[in-house]
Amino acid sequence: MPIYKRYTPLFLTFFIGQIAFAQSLSLSQLFYPNITLHADYQPNASLNASTKYGLSRNQILGILPLKTEINAGFGIGRKADIEAKHTVLIANLGQITPTLNDIPQQENGYKTATLGIVQLKASLRDRFWIYAGGLGITESAETFFKPQPYLFGGAARMRILGAKTQIFYGTALIFSQKFRLIPIFGFTKTLGQDWKISGILPFRASVAYKAQPWLSLEGNAVIDGYSAGYQNIINSQKLIERQNLQQIRFSVSANAHLLKVFNIAAEVGITGLRQLRTFSPLISVYNQQNPSPAPYLGLSVRYISSKSKMSSKFLGKMGL
Repeated sequence: MPIYKRYTPLFLTFFIGQIAFAQSLSLSQLFYPNITLHADYQPNASLNASTKYGLSRNQILGILPLKTEINAGFGIGRKADIEAKHTVLIANLGQITPTLNDIPQQENGYKTATLGIVQLKASLRDRFWIYAGGLGITESAETFFKPQPYLFGGAARMRILGAKTQIFYGTALIFSQKFRLIPIFGFTKTLGQDWKISGILPFRASVAYKAQPWLSLEGNAVIDGYSAGYQNIINSQKLIERQNLQQIRFSVSANAHLLKVFNIAAEVGITGLRQLRTFSPLISVYNQQNPSPAPYLGLSVRYISSKSKMSSKFLGKMGL
């Protein structure tokens, strides 16, 4: 059976690395309210001898810290322990518009919505853990009232191996048609004063260079795509069909921090190794096509509010 919704929920599960779009990833982003507007575009590329395939996406992402608490007590063996918890709400709304020969494949494209909760938990005894969970939906206007939502969750343990090295490892649990367990490994390593490598494998890896205190440059390798549903009419019969795009993106991006409250990022690159899958469950027809490589253009603008006192206290206590 084809995998309809594998990639989208995986990225949302460990959104810490994936919702950053083209902008520099920072764990501290989870400790203050911020909102990001993002748009990307892939121009027409050959799908077959007579058809060209293109794609555009627009998204708005909000991060809202809900609660930060620090408690002291006694753990196993009556040893003193300090525990800190930080809980964050994530909301994402988007519009995905695939085109065939410059004509939208569906009149209104696909609407996306995701809501998730992430909790960072740290203590002297249990060290540092990250928990995430939520639900989402990606559907066209024709199938929005007959959705097939997906659920996602996961847990990962983070190890701070000094001031310049952090790793985390864990498991994502995905439900979309069926349950799947996916192992996750992430890392961040600072090299010298200006270089940093980071990634959430096997989905994303990047190399960043701090050119100026306010400007950073990155090279990125990313697996992404979308999964959605739409309605097709064949012989006066309405058929609900599923569509999945998988692709690998190689790009470079520039991130500018302006006026202390704005982060503006631009990204250019190329997408390749693309697979466009369409499945009609009612008549059990499965079609797979491979669009040719295409340029990738992305732009993001993030507004950053001030940190709360509790969030700053959490960061200080945990040495982050």
